[in-house]
Amino acid sequence: MSGHLTDKVIIITGAASGFGALIAEKCAAGGARVVGVDVNEAGLGAVVDGIRTTGGQALAIGADVTDLAQMRYVATQTVAEFGAIDVIVNNAGVMPLAFFADHKRAADRWHRAIDINIKGVLNGISAVYDQMIEQGRGHVVNISSIYGNAGVAGSGVYSATKAAVNALSDSLRIETKGRIKVTTVRPTGVAGTNLASWIVNGAAIFGMVGQRAAQYAEHTKQMVAGTLPDELTDPDSAEYWLITPDELADAVVHVIDQPWGISLSDVTVRASGEDYLY
Repeated sequence: MSGHLTDKVIIITGAASGFGALIAEKCAAGGARVVGVDVNEAGLGAVVDGIRTTGGQALAIGADVTDLAQMRYVATQTVAEFGAIDVIVNNAGVMPLAFFADHKRAADRWHRAIDINIKGVLNGISAVYDQMIEQGRGHVVNISSIYGNAGVAGSGVYSATKAAVNALSDSLRIETKGRIKVTTVRPTGVAGTNLASWIVNGAAIFGMVGQRAAQYAEHTKQMVAGTLPDELTDPDSAEYWLITPDELADAVVHVIDQPWGISLSDVTVRASGEDYLY
């Protein structure tokens, strides 16, 4: 870390577990004042308690990102507690992979994904916008996906929501040049997050690996069995196969840990030997 996290006030949605919790913990370790947001208040409380136990500054606010009034409350409470909002990481998101033929059983999760992945990001931006403009600076970090770059079989709705995140990010960057920095982070596949719990049809994952499906299936089998070759599990190898939540969180912290005059606008995070497309 280069020291630019110190005293920054950072709101992180989806901070109760997984990737969001890691971002919160790493930002706090770098000297930031963290505001964790999640509907899982018990999990969020545990994350924030852990940060405070290690000497960090953190606040837990239970809120649903799909509710604009609740996100405005988050912003108000953040300013009341810490006096500013320097960064928001719109991390909360779900991945309801399914084919259109699965529409009957996928419909509820698809519509919920639209609410969380699109409206949640929009609500986060709207909640902090005025405060950042008034301050004269701010930073919005939106977690998208490489599958927001194009539609593939089994990922139509998920890809559409992440494409919307990309468009929101680009438009905000254009409108707020010199006042609000905007970063779009586009990860590829990451094991060990909560995203997989939303998959409706497991076969849909093969649309995301395309012509590499057989290789992906074999590597996945090896990963589960603990027999992946060393070169696929070594991050110093060009054949490294799958990034970890910890590595992805490091990338997000890196884009925040910059001088105010430096903006890392679009960051794709991938393993150099992975099987994913795009």
